[in-house]
Amino acid sequence: MDKKAKEQKKKKVIEVLNKARSMELLAITQYMNQHYNIDDMDYGELAGKVKLIAIDEMRHAEMFAERIKELGGEPSSESGGKVQKGQKIETIFSFDAELEDDTIASYNQFLLVCRENGDSTSVKLFESVIDEEQIHYNYFDNIHGHIETLGSAYLSNIAGTPSATGLTPSGFVISGKGN
Repeated sequence: MDKKAKEQKKKKVIEVLNKARSMELLAITQYMNQHYNIDDMDYGELAGKVKLIAIDEMRHAEMFAERIKELGGEPSSESGGKVQKGQKIETIFSFDAELEDDTIASYNQFLLVCRENGDSTSVKLFESVIDEEQIHYNYFDNIHGHIETLGSAYLSNIAGTPSATGLTPSGFVISGKGN
């Protein structure tokens, strides 16, 4: 295969990786916005879980960026859409389940592009991320089902719970690397 054909294949892979990265950037900002709002509504347990999912999405965005850089591309910093603000607790989890379901469908298509262009490393990356997105979908869909079925009884049981996620800080400054 000539160099030009290889570059074209790489370009197609970088394009879908950047689309995925933009989708992750939207998910991060969407879920962080929801996390703050859910915490303000005093549903701490739900807020803490949404925060952890946002952190998963941050990891995904970085994984896509690292792969894009390995392929010689420039990672996108553009969000894949607009954050929906001011959502009611009754609609957040169905919204998020749909967002995750759409993401899984897109990533399965992106995976095929990677496979068609001979990039098994990116295929494996998408497979791994899809598995985690499925876990997110299942969580959001389950919470939506509880709210829909049990309504205020379910929500009143969660009201007043702490939002602590049990995370130990390990950022740049706290890890001592900023010294």
